[in-house]
Amino acid sequence: MALAAVAGSRALAAETSARRMFLALNSVLLSGRVGWPEFPELAARVGYPGCDVMLDAAIKAGPEATRQLFRRLNLRPAVADYPGDFRKDDAAFQTSIPKIEQASAFMAAIECPRMMTYILPSSDTPKEELQRVYKERFSETSRILAKDGVRLGLEFLGPLHFRKQFKYEFIWRMDEMLEFAKECGPNIGLTLDSWHWHHAGATTQDIVAAGRERIVHVHFNDAPNLPPEQIRDNERLLPGEGVINLTGFLRALEQIGYTDGLSVEVFGRGLKDMTPEAAARMGLESGRKVFQKAGVPEG
Repeated sequence: MALAAVAGSRALAAETSARRMFLALNSVLLSGRVGWPEFPELAARVGYPGCDVMLDAAIKAGPEATRQLFRRLNLRPAVADYPGDFRKDDAAFQTSIPKIEQASAFMAAIECPRMMTYILPSSDTPKEELQRVYKERFSETSRILAKDGVRLGLEFLGPLHFRKQFKYEFIWRMDEMLEFAKECGPNIGLTLDSWHWHHAGATTQDIVAAGRERIVHVHFNDAPNLPPEQIRDNERLLPGEGVINLTGFLRALEQIGYTDGLSVEVFGRGLKDMTPEAAARMGLESGRKVFQKAGVPEG
């Protein structure tokens, strides 16, 4: 009985750990210098619990080989980029539908039913017109992904220079992107980037309001103390190096029961001048220090 109790306790502990949110290696941290399958191998060697999925290369390898790769490395797959060509005309989007269908089935097969994409916060198309077009395309995407139980996270972009880049302002606030995602389908939610969350003026309450079902994936990084007009998206800091309220950010995610990946996504900061392994290690160590400071367990 005692042995059975110990075994049961260990199984429960392992199950609980598997449900925790986890840090994942993102290829941006490495300036895109490492391919597949070397990328997940590097993530495992450094000590990440998970990594993003390089969709095209992983599909080429096949779902069974990809599942075995993650199991052998004891890694959790975090997310993959959505392959739908939604930014151009209808013909381009319709041509990309077979890719969406293939990606959806593949992500379900490797037990990572999550994809993400970003939406620019300004355009040369009037807002109402663009929102109508995007709603049609993401609603169709929602129906395709639902067949496989896959979710799509839409990333809102907060920096001022993006909002002023084109003639018409588009969706850039977290609450507005959340409402738009809900209009598109029950499996459409947000990719929540701490950088954009901060620069869009969102709060921890916005995370709580979105809830676990609508937070599909998370990007993790920090920002310098600069006025909005001086902020540039390609110059970010590692978690814990800047002014973002990452303690509140993590605690809000813990509150809603988020259990998936936080991809450390940092542009610039001299990372391209380091070896990929050194950059990856710095991202992991920085992220873990923030988790420890916040008192939030990390898988």
